[in-house]
Amino acid sequence: MSFITLAAASLPSVPLDFFGNRDRILESIRIAKSRGALLRTGPELEIPGYGALDHHLEGDTFLHSWEVLAEIISDETCKDMLIDLGMGVRHRNVRYNCRILCTYRKVFLIRPKMSLANDGLYRETRHFTAWVKQRKIEDYYLERIIADITGQRTVPIGDCVLSTRDTAVGCETCEELFTPLNPSTYMGLNGVEIILNSSASHAELRKLRTRLDLISNSTRKLGGIYVYANATGVDGEARMMYDGSSMILSNGKVLQQSPQYSLRPVEVITATVDIEEVRSYRVNSSRNVQGAAQPDFPRVECDLYLSRPAHEVFISDKIYKSKEIELKILDPMEEMHMAEAVYLWQYLVRTNSPGYFLALSGGLDSATVALFAFGMAKVVLQHIEEGESSVLAELRQITGEKSFRPKTPQEIISKLFHTCYMGTTHSSDETRNRARKLSEAIGGYHSDINIDDTILAHEGLIQRALNFSPKFQVEGGSPAENLAKQNIQARNRMVAAYELAQLSTTARKLPRAGASLLVLSSANVDECLRGYLTKYDCSSADIAPLGSVSKNDAKSFLRWAQEEWQLPLVKEFLDATPTAELLPLTAGVQSDESDAEMGLTYAELSTFGLLRSVEKLGPWSAYLRLLGEWKDREGFGSREIAERVFRFFRFYAINRHKSTVLTPALHLSPYNPDDNRHDLRPFLYVVNWPWQMKKIEAHVAELEGKLAMKKD
Repeated sequence: MSFITLAAASLPSVPLDFFGNRDRILESIRIAKSRGALLRTGPELEIPGYGALDHHLEGDTFLHSWEVLAEIISDETCKDMLIDLGMGVRHRNVRYNCRILCTYRKVFLIRPKMSLANDGLYRETRHFTAWVKQRKIEDYYLERIIADITGQRTVPIGDCVLSTRDTAVGCETCEELFTPLNPSTYMGLNGVEIILNSSASHAELRKLRTRLDLISNSTRKLGGIYVYANATGVDGEARMMYDGSSMILSNGKVLQQSPQYSLRPVEVITATVDIEEVRSYRVNSSRNVQGAAQPDFPRVECDLYLSRPAHEVFISDKIYKSKEIELKILDPMEEMHMAEAVYLWQYLVRTNSPGYFLALSGGLDSATVALFAFGMAKVVLQHIEEGESSVLAELRQITGEKSFRPKTPQEIISKLFHTCYMGTTHSSDETRNRARKLSEAIGGYHSDINIDDTILAHEGLIQRALNFSPKFQVEGGSPAENLAKQNIQARNRMVAAYELAQLSTTARKLPRAGASLLVLSSANVDECLRGYLTKYDCSSADIAPLGSVSKNDAKSFLRWAQEEWQLPLVKEFLDATPTAELLPLTAGVQSDESDAEMGLTYAELSTFGLLRSVEKLGPWSAYLRLLGEWKDREGFGSREIAERVFRFFRFYAINRHKSTVLTPALHLSPYNPDDNRHDLRPFLYVVNWPWQMKKIEAHVAELEGKLAMKKD
């Protein structure tokens, strides 16, 4: 028996926070070493921060990364350990996303990434080039600051593996795992027993199972030890969240898994594995025939021992052989709660803002955002009660109260969350009361105002400019007048929200008086996709927690929160008809899902979002797909389906320009329409899609003709 203890660190990816990143890396090494680990790996590009984006093009980023590396390998904590670190490296004037395998005062090799992520949220080829020379290495001439410490002039860079005195170690970086010909397969066949995967894989609802299955199946088929270290926390551009869940596996069995979401600045998992079990697992003739046929990888020699004899492990009170555990996959609604909690908290901490402001309308969407904030407070309190001193220190810094120690989440919310109901003559008592009761239940500071005077003042301004007074349609006005009168209400709410947010701490004489609250939007992903929002109204804010969450998922979350958090009041929001309350009461209650408003249901919008973005279907292919999927819908023939396709793509094209100003949202939906990052489609279309729609119309006519012939 020969036992190896390995460590994977989950760390926040904070762009250009070189002091913070250095300290968190060193702390993770200390923790790993204290638990007996002799090998430690961490997230992708952990030294400069993965989300530095175009800062990866700057020479300063490379310079400071080498400076941080110099400080890390000069720290005696690294003695007798193999350390795997991530940073960008320029080699022969080409930028590579690299792994640095090193120890105390020595660099062993630089391993560049060979498959770059370049779809969805990722633009790695904008900043780096993939290493294309398979199984080849070159000499990298070390920067002087490293050469002075190590005494080395050059180190190998390229597609190679590290041979220690007792095993072999290879690297596979994030995207490489997801490619059909992933490097770890060939390394494993070539005798590599430990694979290190440094990752920056983003959170998305219901995505984690796919990722974890890929990792576990990789070692189940091949045999070997897999150490997967993922980043955690909010990305630098505030649209992406890394969800941790680092893992250590052996021969397809999960031995350790870190939390999926956490507020802790450093999470380290360790596992002790018998390397002989890998060798026994690989006693398979067909596997060995393929292994014998493999071309050799260049091997870089390392004079470290990573293993300990069995008798040393058995007498140690810190180290024992790890047992298989069950993967922990959060329920989607609990996952949403944790993702939003970490997102909202880390956004506050990084911006050093004193709290949030939310226009609480009494409707389902703004109620969901309010409960996201309440969930944040619950997670903060949980970490404090578990003894996480860094979270308590952050809370005291944000509130400005040096001795603050909350006992309930409501106490936290009372310091950080200002809600406001902005009523008009068209508002109902039901929505006003729901908003007030919800804010009271979660502990918010609540205001109730009427903005009719500001709306009348605005309309007076327009009347003087145009000598014209618009009317609602129900009062005899045109559709243009009707829309203008609704939009001015929504835009006034945005103006009022920002002024209230900027003055709230001052008026309330809080310890951080003068600091502005951050304004939260309550627009959901389906409304953003359809363009069912007013440009620069209360959908415009600093961040949009719900901006990549579907209406159906928002409803499911409210049901979950109602039960899990014992909030019976939530049922009132679930039962209410969704309406903007921008029309006179004489017009009746207009549901958002009516033909007069959106023209599509929220469920239909989710379907079209998935077909358009995930399935990559245009109008014609979407129509054909729905002919099959909706064939059993009552009252839905080919013409009704075609009409829904016409509506969606026309509304999408007409309102696509709104996506360019969408408030940044945490990415949780695969059909997020944010064109600043995820959805790079045009925003200027021929909005009637004439070629596509003519083809669909001809097909509908053909189907109707055949149906008529059958009846005859």
